[in-house]
Amino acid sequence: MTSDMAFECLLVSRDPSVVCTMNKVLGNLSISTNICLSASKAVDQLSEGSTDLIVVDWDDESADLLHTLQKSGRWQKPTIVAVSSRDYPVPGVHVVVRKPVTEAAVAKSLKAAYSRMLYDYRRHARYALMSSVRATDENKRFVDVTITDIGDGGVGLSSKEEFAIGDVLSFHLLLPGASRPIFIEARIQWSRNYGAAGCEYLRIPPVDLNILHDWLKSKTQIKKPLVEM
Repeated sequence: MTSDMAFECLLVSRDPSVVCTMNKVLGNLSISTNICLSASKAVDQLSEGSTDLIVVDWDDESADLLHTLQKSGRWQKPTIVAVSSRDYPVPGVHVVVRKPVTEAAVAKSLKAAYSRMLYDYRRHARYALMSSVRATDENKRFVDVTITDIGDGGVGLSSKEEFAIGDVLSFHLLLPGASRPIFIEARIQWSRNYGAAGCEYLRIPPVDLNILHDWLKSKTQIKKPLVEM
């Protein structure tokens, strides 16, 4: 993400027609674009900052770029779009744009890529909280915990209690600005010896899940596309 919360794209191509068409459509989607002339140079650029989308004009070097991405330790992999004249799928690529490129075809493909990026962003995004709750464990024992962050996939917490992976906690949480508390049943996925732990959701009632999704959506501050999605 850039400082104004726009998705960031690395466009790998030396073809003026590809660069021009892609740049126009990426601009309409409010995606910030960096241009690189070759896949070998793109590897170096990827080590600097974050990249949400890679658009690569497919050639013999492109497979090495994908291999580098796959073996990297990045916790969130970018969405990959290949511009290719091939008539079959490209392994490791999420969206393929066929050559010769047209603005209509590029717009359709990049909208699909945008939807995937938005889904990944919302799934991995975490929003800081410092909310103290009284949770109940599987033995109906009360445990005081502090919810430190929350996202679409789970919550982070801290406590003086020690938790084992697989422990289940249930609690009510009032999100800032929400009309009422929501009920969450969550399972410990990891824990640290200094009291921090991460949980995945096991059960949230449908009405409460809607409240959570609406709250998370209101916190998403991504620069809006200039075109209708």
